[in-house]
Amino acid sequence: MQQADGAQSEETVNIPCADGPVLAGRLFLPLAGGTPALAMVMHGATGVPRDYYARFAAWFAQYRQAAVLIYDYRDCGHSARGPVRRARSDMGDWAVRDQGAALDWLAARFSGVPLEVMGHSLGGMGLPFHEKAGMVRRLTTVATGPAHWTRHPRHFIGKAMAFWFLLGPVATLTLGYLPGRILGQGADLPARAFWQWRRWCIRRGFYRHDWGRALPQPDLSRMTGEVRLIAIEDDEMIPPDVVRDHAAFFPAARVSHHTIPVAAAGVRAIGHLRIFSERCKDAWPLLAEA
Repeated sequence: MQQADGAQSEETVNIPCADGPVLAGRLFLPLAGGTPALAMVMHGATGVPRDYYARFAAWFAQYRQAAVLIYDYRDCGHSARGPVRRARSDMGDWAVRDQGAALDWLAARFSGVPLEVMGHSLGGMGLPFHEKAGMVRRLTTVATGPAHWTRHPRHFIGKAMAFWFLLGPVATLTLGYLPGRILGQGADLPARAFWQWRRWCIRRGFYRHDWGRALPQPDLSRMTGEVRLIAIEDDEMIPPDVVRDHAAFFPAARVSHHTIPVAAAGVRAIGHLRIFSERCKDAWPLLAEA
């Protein structure tokens, strides 16, 4: 165990998945010691390394006196075990198997402690597939929703078309993976992940088409706790109206909708990915509201 930035204790942990891969995680604990007030797993967005969330996780651990788990999906970051060109993982592996394994690990480690989940983009989509969804007191999704290339702001649709119908396919076919520089965040994606992600975003219904096929059939009745759907005012990838549509996947839950204004973060722009960066720290209490 080591001290992280003098603010909390931190552990490096390994999270086993039922089908074999082991995920590399970091667990943040409040300094107060004893049993934390709650345990939360942070599921990341597509192609975003776990360490991007570390400062938020450390802050949340103190702010809510929580145990906070962050980790890399299989074939990504610290969980990678070979070249991305050889990776066979897809979005379903990350949303179902990896997110489920992380939730299971946290529930076992902190048995009897209230359990919460926070998911960024893809990170907010997996809970209906997880057996322990009924144990989750609160799910907070951030910039999560059933995307479609026609549902971006008008000025952004051309960029989306170029990505899904030209740049993404050509790069993936040529290289055998999607280079992260196309996403603007530096994390390369396995080819299978790109093609599945593309299928979801160019068809109406998003990932419903894969239910019972590439994805297991989810149980939408499992989550009966609180679901907070948080949108970002200037998010062009998952605009606030698309975030609202995510409520359809939680018919048994108590759903509330929230939009974070750019002004709350004290910056000029937030967009889809920046809300968890330290420069947007002024807005973090809106994500962590007790």
